[in-house]
Amino acid sequence: MRYDWIDEYLLAKPGATKDLQVEWNWIRYKIGDKMFAAILLDDGNKPVYINLKLEPTEGEFLRGQYKDIIPGYYSNKRCWNSVNPDGEVPDALLKSLLDKSYQLVLAGFSKKKQRELLGIEA
Repeated sequence: MRYDWIDEYLLAKPGATKDLQVEWNWIRYKIGDKMFAAILLDDGNKPVYINLKLEPTEGEFLRGQYKDIIPGYYSNKRCWNSVNPDGEVPDALLKSLLDKSYQLVLAGFSKKKQRELLGIEA
């Protein structure tokens, strides 16, 4: 995988955790109990896709611009997108997309829960 920075980058986000969904062989990055990104592994534990969430129109636009971005593998194809981990999506763009995914998932929590997850006192 050419994005060797991804694990450190995602875990640096406030409240981010990771686990391995053994049944799917996915490394999931979560905030609270909700996934905001995942690295999908093959049987040899080699990354096959990076999944992330985007606003539907942005995801559709980017899939038209980059052959290495496709509708989300084993995910809701309206909101989730898969990025080829050995593809040609620029690092800066992928970081921006991962940031957006994190923010979208975080925004799904109540304001009170967001503060709790971010470690902000009321």
